Amino acid sequence: MPIIYRVLVLAGLLTGLQCGALAATAVQPVRDDEVLEVLQTVTRNRPVQTTLQAGTRTTSADPAAAAKQARQDISVARQTGDTRYWGRAQAALAPWWDRPEAPAELAVLQATVQGGRHEFSASRAVLTATLARAPGYAQGWVNLAARERLAARYPESLAACDAVTRAGQALYAEACRLETKSLQGEHQVAAQGLQSLISQAGDAGQRSWLLSLLAESDERWGHDAAAADAYARSLAAEHDLYTAIAFSDLLLRTGKTAQAEQILAPLPATDAVVLRRAAAWKRLGDARWRTERQLLRTRVEELQRRGDDTSLHG
Repeated sequence: MPIIYRVLVLAGLLTGLQCGALAATAVQPVRDDEVLEVLQTVTRNRPVQTTLQAGTRTTSADPAAAAKQARQDISVARQTGDTRYWGRAQAALAPWWDRPEAPAELAVLQATVQGGRHEFSASRAVLTATLARAPGYAQGWVNLAARERLAARYPESLAACDAVTRAGQALYAEACRLETKSLQGEHQVAAQGLQSLISQAGDAGQRSWLLSLLAESDERWGHDAAAADAYARSLAAEHDLYTAIAFSDLLLRTGKTAQAEQILAPLPATDAVVLRRAAAWKRLGDARWRTERQLLRTRVEELQRRGDDTSLHG
């Protein structure tokens, strides 16, 4: 779960960003070759293999192909912060969207897209309906447990974690329970359990994920030095954008601004990264923070011109 005070650390930089944004207006092209929009650098520079070329995209009637495309689009949305890719994922899933007979895998991907767009109630409803008819689908229970934690429904989250066990995914079920217990105040139990799971991790990706859970648990309970160590170990095992941003938040909050800037420097220029770089540079007396602030203002204006929800950014 995100640490609530991360938002507070950066709130000052948001002042005025939306105040100067343009009102949403319809844009009517006058020529076939008129450029209506230029993609953000972070999206233009995405790895080619992460998604099909725009010109070759079609809506597939094959569930496996649709699932693959939706996962690719979800990955791009998460790694770049470009919310248009949530829409692309929905387009890939269109033949099965909101259909009660949709394969469980595709229904859970729909719930993932809805969660990415902060449609949490709709996401939860899809998950509960899907799992009622496909109770053995472990990923759906993992996602539902996360939704319940987000709403502080901890008993319901633990029940979903137990269902992950019944679906045959013991390690993920235990990690699910431990994350929930940490949020319930059982930090020592969570920390010891996560350390045990880390020692059992079968690959670098799994180890990195478990270390990130430990880092968040440590940070949640005020153990900043231990959290910093776990974040660093997580990134060393396998780099992840979310974990890097979370680590930078801890460093910014504890006054280690230069270290935070080093973590942020190589990251893609998502809204979240630009916001934190601006915070770091402002504290360091680096005038580049003004450029980053202007970039965020420009992005807000672009969103409003398109009629997009600006609350999904940054």
